[in-house]
Amino acid sequence: MSRPTDGELWTKVRFGDQSAFGVVFDRHAKAVYNHCFRLTASWSVAEDATQATFLIAWRRRDRARVLDGSVLPWLLAVAANAVRDERRSARRWLAAVLRLPPDRDDATELADEVAGRVDDTRRMRAVLHAVRRLPRAEREALMLCVWSAVSYADAAALLGITEGAVRSRVSRARGRLTRTFERSEK
Repeated sequence: MSRPTDGELWTKVRFGDQSAFGVVFDRHAKAVYNHCFRLTASWSVAEDATQATFLIAWRRRDRARVLDGSVLPWLLAVAANAVRDERRSARRWLAAVLRLPPDRDDATELADEVAGRVDDTRRMRAVLHAVRRLPRAEREALMLCVWSAVSYADAAALLGITEGAVRSRVSRARGRLTRTFERSEK
């Protein structure tokens, strides 16, 4: 028995087939989560954004774009929007918290796993800081093609540009990042 394509599954999803949606989720949740982490540098925010992505995908299942038999590029675009929504929400929450009086409780010792996550988050923030300084067009192409393994052709279709333009943007972004991190190591 052959494995159904995303296009075949999504046809079922559009008519409310939850089991087909579950297959799509199982197939792409890790890629969406990794994309969200790369955008946020936070494991917990990435988890929330991944959940939001699939909730939005279910609600907007009739608007999904399947490119070359895959719904992943569309899910990654939904994820990027979910991350933006999470950031706006976090800014509002932080503003509200900063209006509260400070808490005087002592901090507790962190577990090794939490310390590892903090280190991962710190390293990812440095990378994300450098990536955010790239021109938006280069940043989008890099995140889709390099970080999320979307093909150049699919990224071109999603971004509405030629495949050559996507390749050029990715190449320029890699060059800029290499120079940035070479300077910071000196």
